[in-house]
Amino acid sequence: MNGDFDQPARDEQTAVIGAPTQALLHPKLRLEVVAGVDAGTVVVTEARLAHVGTQPGTTLQLRDEAVSRIHLAITPRAEGIALRDLASTNGSWLAGRVRLQEALVPSGTLVQVGRSELRVETLAEQVAEPLSPLPAFGRLIGVSPAMRAIFALLERVAPTDETVLITGETGTGKEFCAQSIAERSPRAQRPFVVVDCGAIPPNLLESELFGHARGAFTSAHSDYAGAFERAQGGTIFLDEIGELPLELQTRLLRAVEQRTIRRVGGGRDLALDLRIIAATNRCLEEEINRGAFRADLYYRLSVVQVRMPPLRERPDDLEPLARLLLDELGAAGRVTIDPALSEQLRGYAWPGNVRELRNHLRRLALGAAETLGPPSAIVAGDGSAAEPAPASSLALDLGVSFKDAKEQAVGRFERAYLEALLRQTAGNISQAARLAQTDRTYLSRLLLKHGITPTR
Repeated sequence: MNGDFDQPARDEQTAVIGAPTQALLHPKLRLEVVAGVDAGTVVVTEARLAHVGTQPGTTLQLRDEAVSRIHLAITPRAEGIALRDLASTNGSWLAGRVRLQEALVPSGTLVQVGRSELRVETLAEQVAEPLSPLPAFGRLIGVSPAMRAIFALLERVAPTDETVLITGETGTGKEFCAQSIAERSPRAQRPFVVVDCGAIPPNLLESELFGHARGAFTSAHSDYAGAFERAQGGTIFLDEIGELPLELQTRLLRAVEQRTIRRVGGGRDLALDLRIIAATNRCLEEEINRGAFRADLYYRLSVVQVRMPPLRERPDDLEPLARLLLDELGAAGRVTIDPALSEQLRGYAWPGNVRELRNHLRRLALGAAETLGPPSAIVAGDGSAAEPAPASSLALDLGVSFKDAKEQAVGRFERAYLEALLRQTAGNISQAARLAQTDRTYLSRLLLKHGITPTR
């Protein structure tokens, strides 16, 4: 789907290919339809991520009407093949009886999607994904193979005008990635305009994006240049694009496809000369199946797709990141990254990722940091544990933004709720999902985000 720009995930083998160049290796993927209307169809792909569905542009496009538009994601790995159902209508099944949400299966496994059956297998031939020799790209740093693979990708992409979609969990550095691309592009000296699609009320978002003409609505007392106009010649970064209402997605599609916009209430089109970068922490393929995101807009935005990995997938980056953040905070002399602290950092799941790491280090430098892990104790400046705060208390850190403080509070609530839920259900995920009145897949991802392993 993303052509030569597909990127590897965290667990690939590292090999030296014609030293000193390093690369990540992953096997080629073979997909065969063994039953159904498309029986006999075979696709072999070098892509790091493959999709099966009825939508044009998927790696294996099926005609089966019981298959969703983007039904199944398939990732070849060194230890097997990772499968993920993308909130499809009729599900994906193993052995015809076991409904899968996410699974790691051996090569040659048969998977049922809709009324079709597929054989997924890896081939002996390996695909080499290059690694950057540098431990940084702009404002991003990392020594792990996962990050150096991203840097190699960004080094190729930044000098172009290709549209980029950056995905990843909250706090993984998606905005830093967008800024770094813009700073390495020929448009570096031109405007870099950020629009947070999730933070602007829907009734104001259209005007913020496209501008409005005087008299377009009651409070439009003068002409207003929207974000696209303000970014002329430079780069527009559409953060949290998954929050964009469907009615605005149609207008955005026109802007992306035709590179023209029209102000709200305006009478003429404005030609655009800019680069578009978007980001989301949502799985847009699932949003497409739910009818909440346009498939055509998704493909227009994801010409190049960059997945920012969470911290739990790149523990080798924790120490260099911590040192950089301490320098930025002016606290390098007050906190020492010794073996004990390094082990503590590596042993935590970091659901808030780099943003959470920064805030933890900031509190650590002040002499009172929350314990990493389930207990809600407060560590005093002498390293001793103080009494846990009452459950009804609300710790506020006014040294961070409202957005960051809210995310921290939500993260603490999520973890506490999940742990209580699993205790109540003795670790049974299906029962826990029913009790919480939420989707089992969503609950499983929350558990993964917080590094919580159910007992059943």
